[in-house]
Amino acid sequence: MTTEQVLKIFEDNQALLKGHFLLSSGLHSNRYLQCALVMQHPAVAETLCAELAAKAKADPNIGQIDLVIAPALGGVVVAHEVARALGVRALFTERQEKAMTLRRGFEIKPGERCFVVEDVVTTGGSTREVMDVVAALGGQSVGAGSLIDRSGGSVDLGIPRHALAVLEVPTYQPDACPMCQEGSTAIKPGSRN
Repeated sequence: MTTEQVLKIFEDNQALLKGHFLLSSGLHSNRYLQCALVMQHPAVAETLCAELAAKAKADPNIGQIDLVIAPALGGVVVAHEVARALGVRALFTERQEKAMTLRRGFEIKPGERCFVVEDVVTTGGSTREVMDVVAALGGQSVGAGSLIDRSGGSVDLGIPRHALAVLEVPTYQPDACPMCQEGSTAIKPGSRN
């Protein structure tokens, strides 16, 4: 699947938004990818996530994957569908008192090899937080994946990383945002409060 094909799916589902947005990272941007509008369609979610799973499976640097794990909320469906395609368990982490944690009786056994996924990567912050949870529980993050990488491929997590589409979308610190300087107010369409 090409970047163009992936972006066409987003456009067809009105999920590639233009405006002035406050991202989960705290940065501002003039484009936002609302993955929930794409993932609401099970057949589309299955197709995209099977493609991501195939990339992970084909990467000899990743090797065996025991489970797929993602940050809630945006990564939950991605983790589930990628895990289904790989035939492994799907877990998700949640923020509790502003710290990423594993709850709901989920367990990572020492040595389990984890593929960390998200819907969209901008700075890699949420993926790193999940990787920290995995490490704290004795697991090993062997690879990372996302449907969209809006960093232009610049995020380095220290492990193999795959995305279905890599975009260079400008982001700005709030005090240096040209849209703010023009008097526009950023809206927050994402999931993290």
